[in-house]
Amino acid sequence: MAKLTMVVGVLLILLGGGVFAGVSQAPTTLIPAYFGVALVLCGALANTEDAKRRMLWMHIAVTLGLIGFLFPFVRSVGGAVKMMTGHADQVLRPLAVEESMAMALICLVFTALCVRSFIRARITRTA
Repeated sequence: MAKLTMVVGVLLILLGGGVFAGVSQAPTTLIPAYFGVALVLCGALANTEDAKRRMLWMHIAVTLGLIGFLFPFVRSVGGAVKMMTGHADQVLRPLAVEESMAMALICLVFTALCVRSFIRARITRTA
């Protein structure tokens, strides 16, 4: 899971950095990149043989993943619904909505995979 955490972190860095470099110079476009850096750091620190240390850093990473899903999703779901129903002209910053929803999707998949891994680890430990 530590390697997956680092891969997801790199994806978020690419998302934030790509939007910042390619389309908008707004500092808020780098928010996914900040989450990505934190996830890469958690993944690197979780890449150890010490089970307790690995569990700690992976739990921190999944918490970041959950926050990385919840806040962008709640913030942009209204704009996304407007855009999908053909009212994109009513959305002030469509690119921000798209970037937020992409971050939310990446973080949701990451969180689900982590939870699945945690459940499997607990079943293996008790069996």
